Amino acid sequence: MARLDNIPWFVCGIACGDVVVTEPDEEGVRWAGEVVRRSDNCTIRLIVLRDSGSGAARQSVINAFKELGVDGEGIERFGMAALDVPPAADFAKVQKLLRHGVAKEWWHMEEGCVTERWRAASGN
Repeated sequence: MARLDNIPWFVCGIACGDVVVTEPDEEGVRWAGEVVRRSDNCTIRLIVLRDSGSGAARQSVINAFKELGVDGEGIERFGMAALDVPPAADFAKVQKLLRHGVAKEWWHMEEGCVTERWRAASGN
């Protein structure tokens, strides 16, 4: 088993802090499998549109969410930012900023892994 200590970029249904079963392949590389314990964190991915997703634009997005208690990482190759929303964050404020950025065309957004509490806060 392993506890994820980074924000998952391209896998849906898992979040930072989740504990997953791992299995080695024939070369000894370990691959993540089933989630055995959830962290209650949420993963949100953004494709940053402002300034073509430049490093400065990605960092400004991460900084804006940091003020709400949300950690983030950027990836240059895809002009993306990934957010790790902990259960202690004010989901309503985070969601308001997310919707605002989508409406202003600052970013596209994808919910990579969300909890029932996150859904309840959004009214979905």
